[in-house]
Amino acid sequence: MSAAPDHWRKQPFIANPVLRYGLYAAALVYLLTTVATLPIDWERMAQGVVRAGRIFGGAFPPSFERSGLLIDGFMESLKIAILSTVGGLLLSVPIAFMAARNIAPLPIYYLGRATIILARSFHPVIVAIIFVKAVGFGPFAGVLTLIVYSVGFVAKLLAERIEEIDPGPVEAMKAAGASFLPTLFYAVFPQIMQRQIGLGIYQLDSNLRASAVVGIVGAGGIGSTLANAFGRYDYDFALAITMVIVGVILISEAISGTIRKRIA
Repeated sequence: MSAAPDHWRKQPFIANPVLRYGLYAAALVYLLTTVATLPIDWERMAQGVVRAGRIFGGAFPPSFERSGLLIDGFMESLKIAILSTVGGLLLSVPIAFMAARNIAPLPIYYLGRATIILARSFHPVIVAIIFVKAVGFGPFAGVLTLIVYSVGFVAKLLAERIEEIDPGPVEAMKAAGASFLPTLFYAVFPQIMQRQIGLGIYQLDSNLRASAVVGIVGAGGIGSTLANAFGRYDYDFALAITMVIVGVILISEAISGTIRKRIA
């Protein structure tokens, strides 16, 4: 028997050194080629540095003089986040059951999975632009956008949790002659309720952040207030809005993290 090595050595990512270094070289060549072929306007970039300095120079000190607009925008974002979270959760539960292979028949499963994939396929800003064009500017477009965003996230994770449940209670309910709905309520829901609550709390926190982003394209909330401030070159007021957004997100993250720990 050969003696054990004195020191542990990390195994290489790819054992064959020729293939390993060949892949490294190919990746480096691709990176350099990509950077070299990108249509970068270096003169415009230099001018951008000057403009950025002018923006940051005009942003300090932040101005809270129009605090009424700021509070109105934040409260609208909060309403958007709450309504979209409730609507998204109400839609996510049935879609998650449709997308769980151990619960739904195959055609329903494919329909549920297709719905989730469609909801996850587009960035919320793109969805917000579509809804702004469809229903007009304002918070209603933001609520619809974040409902789609919530379904794409919550329904996917909830469907995966349903597929991981203990089949014992389900089989016991079926053996006792229970129909489909009682089986769901008494054998499946108790096993996924904790995950559902955790996902709901996280999604409310996520929707509060996303409402500031989709508002920039006209879907209401504090994002619209921020976009208007930049449009008027009120950089000091824009900085104040940004500080409020960051502060609210930090607070909501701390609160949601505490709640998730307590229900874990």
